[in-house]
Amino acid sequence: MKLSRLLSTLFAVAVGLAGVALVLYAWRLPPFATSIETTEDAYVRGQVTVISPQLAGTVVEVPVQDYESVAEGQLIARIDDRIFSQRLAQARATLAGQRAQLANSQQGRRSAEAKVKASEAAIASAQSAFDTSEANYARIAPLASKGFVPGSDLDVATRTRDQAAAALDQAKAALEVSRQDLQTVIVARQSLEAGVEGAEAAVRLAEIDLANTRILAPKSGRLGEIGVKLGQFVQAGTQLTSLVPSTVWVVANFKETQLPGMTVGQPVHFTVDALAARTLTGRIERFAPATGSEFAVLRPDNATGNFTKVAQRLPVRIAIDPGQPGASELVPGMSVVVRLDTAADAAPPAVAGN
Repeated sequence: MKLSRLLSTLFAVAVGLAGVALVLYAWRLPPFATSIETTEDAYVRGQVTVISPQLAGTVVEVPVQDYESVAEGQLIARIDDRIFSQRLAQARATLAGQRAQLANSQQGRRSAEAKVKASEAAIASAQSAFDTSEANYARIAPLASKGFVPGSDLDVATRTRDQAAAALDQAKAALEVSRQDLQTVIVARQSLEAGVEGAEAAVRLAEIDLANTRILAPKSGRLGEIGVKLGQFVQAGTQLTSLVPSTVWVVANFKETQLPGMTVGQPVHFTVDALAARTLTGRIERFAPATGSEFAVLRPDNATGNFTKVAQRLPVRIAIDPGQPGASELVPGMSVVVRLDTAADAAPPAVAGN
């Protein structure tokens, strides 16, 4: 009887110790504390680019297929360019007209400058005639006052002088008119030059629109599902397909309680579910500037009467070491399990992702 009670007591103590040990192990408390941190909240990420047109039109060519590999600059789709070609021709014709008007303005300026020189020459001639008539009047006036010449000669000299003075004033006025005409041509030329610049800009815009009828791959990668069909009318911004470049990385969401000891450059091991749990390596590249809850559309409001502390998760970007088997098979969205030793020495990341 005593032996049975002793065995029962020992069994209960063993069960209690096992329970305590299980709790300590689950919470990684001494003596089961470890520097190894793991998380299943991790995924492969990549630069998925949505391919969209910049103008509206009817699709007349789609030379690619779903999930096809493409090179940078390869044609993905083409929009009917007849209207845009005519707009470019119209813009070029307008530019030619503006340049012709500018050239004609240059000829008009030369003509106006010649008129100014002619007016200046007319002033010189009128000035010479006035000086001559003035000198003649100065000789005749004293003689007429003494009666040595008839009064009619004095009248003729006076009229001649007055006519020469009027002709000189007229020549000066004509010179001012010529100068104003020249200034008008110069000001008009500035307007024509602005018109030429505007026409050149219109040509460039038409060339850009024509080039945008060809939707090209911005970089090398693999396409997603092709969402556009031949003959479909598309608008600017319509999603045609997606492009996934070959550069990928891993984002692991660690709890804030797992972050102590983690530094940039520490080695990381991770397994990929889609690769039969194959283990690959990488290094911590950088930490997110805030936890995932801060980037959520509906952020939590803890200023309420009831509050329960919940460990937040911080995204950690992991660069994948190049050249290892299976790395080329990783695609964005794959689930991975990340494992790292926070006590490991840090080193510069092996790969610098974008």
